[in-house]
Amino acid sequence: MAKPAAAAAVARPSLTLKRRLHAAPAKVWAAWTAAEKIAHWFGPADTIDGSVRAELDVRVGGRFRVRFHTARGEHHDVGGVYREVVPEQRLVFSWAWHSTPERESQVTVTLRPDGEGTLLTLTHEQLFDQAAADGHRKGWTGSLGRLEKYTD
Repeated sequence: MAKPAAAAAVARPSLTLKRRLHAAPAKVWAAWTAAEKIAHWFGPADTIDGSVRAELDVRVGGRFRVRFHTARGEHHDVGGVYREVVPEQRLVFSWAWHSTPERESQVTVTLRPDGEGTLLTLTHEQLFDQAAADGHRKGWTGSLGRLEKYTD
C-alpha cells in the first residue's frame, strides 16, 4: 500500500529566535528595510565591519541581495523576494544563498511594541536539513546581537 504524498514528504527544519530590542518598532523596521542601515548590522558575529553590501527593493515582489565577508575569509551572498511587507510589523521574504539557489527557504520577521522597545521574532522555515538549520541559527543569533547593538 502506497503512503500518501504528504506522509512521504520529509519535514524540513525551521528555527525561531526572539529578541527584545531597546528601540521602537519604527527604528527596528528601518534597520531591516534601508540598505544603508542593514549594512551596519547584518551578518554573523564574525562579519567584517564595512564588508556588508545590500540592495533592497522592499515591496511585495521586490528583490533583495546582501553580500558580506567574515573574519574566517568567507564570502557570503544571499538574496530573495519580499512576499509580505507590513510596515513596522511584519516582513516575509524568500532566502537563498547564491551558491545554493535550489535550497530556497523563507524568513518571517515580526515586530511588536513592547513597552518602550520592540519584541522581534524571527522564524526561518523550510531549511534544507538540520545542518543548515544549525548554521542559520548561529548566523541569525550573531546578526540579532549586532542588530541589538546597532539599535541601542
